[in-house]
Amino acid sequence: MATKLSTMMIILTFILLLTTVTLTTTLAATQPITAIYVFGDSTVDPGNNNYIPTALFRADHQPYGEDFPGRIPTGRFSDGRIAPDYIAASLGLKDFIPAYLNRTVSDQELLTGVSFASAGSGLDDLTIGITHALDLTAQVNYFEEALGRMERNVGQEKTSWTVENAMFLISVGSNDMLNNYFDLPTQALLYSPSSYSDLLISRLQFIIQSLYNLGARRFTVAGLPPLGCLPIQVSVGSIIPSMHWLQRVCVDQQNSDALVYNGKLQSLLIGLQSQYPSARFAYADVYNPLLDMINQPQPYDFQTTLEGCCGTGVLESGSLCNTPVLTCSNPSTYVFWDAIHPTQAAHYVLANALTTNVLPTLLD
Repeated sequence: MATKLSTMMIILTFILLLTTVTLTTTLAATQPITAIYVFGDSTVDPGNNNYIPTALFRADHQPYGEDFPGRIPTGRFSDGRIAPDYIAASLGLKDFIPAYLNRTVSDQELLTGVSFASAGSGLDDLTIGITHALDLTAQVNYFEEALGRMERNVGQEKTSWTVENAMFLISVGSNDMLNNYFDLPTQALLYSPSSYSDLLISRLQFIIQSLYNLGARRFTVAGLPPLGCLPIQVSVGSIIPSMHWLQRVCVDQQNSDALVYNGKLQSLLIGLQSQYPSARFAYADVYNPLLDMINQPQPYDFQTTLEGCCGTGVLESGSLCNTPVLTCSNPSTYVFWDAIHPTQAAHYVLANALTTNVLPTLLD
């Protein structure tokens, strides 16, 4: 009898241990996102450029921000919120992702997320030479500075835990293609679309690995949008006789080049996932959701797709989108706010696609 009881106790103990291990593993796998740290360009910059000397790549003036609470031009290249704001809100972290260079951001607030992105940034040194934005290396350096602030505030253990379970969102590459390949084809003389994408991807890989070395484990990297459908590119394409003379249509070749980059980015992330199995690397598709808004606007309640709301909608952006120019009466019916950047309404759609399709892969 004693032997049977001993055997039963061993079995029950084993089951209890197995259940505990399974539960612990499940909880670890579904650990919620603790913060969002953002890197990249104007698509995700909430106002860092307000604090650096770059005259053209700023949105700290009206009519930017006319749909932001208080109608404040925060430095976001939008009429209101941008995608990281919506993502943070959907996770219950905060209503808005602040700009790191805004020194009113407290050490405590760093624990739930901040953006280091800089409008005009890119992966190619030529891009930074044109825009004088913060390159990705400078942004990573600021993140390392933020780590020090967090550690002094809450200690190394909590800081490491926060960073390990945070989302690292990277959105970059558009300025490289627009400035150096399409509109000022300096690099087009030296590289094919494929080889130039290789150059950009190799530099992006270095940035991702730098963040990994600082403790990042959950990465979301956005692909390029359909660049040929940006209103400014549509405008340039319409005045080139060999393309679409006086027709406002997307530039197919530029969209194809964006897809080449996106394919290489996805391959990079697959490779990194194999190299670092304990981390998560997710691709955020911007291309297809934005193209769907442009090609099938009705389900999204959009009416105007290839012109921006600001000014004529065909060229204005940054300093050219300013108080003297008129804006449309209802930005929510436009896909684009200015000639390059989406409206708040389009950012909401993009953010929703990310939270629906990408977040689960970071938590599995």
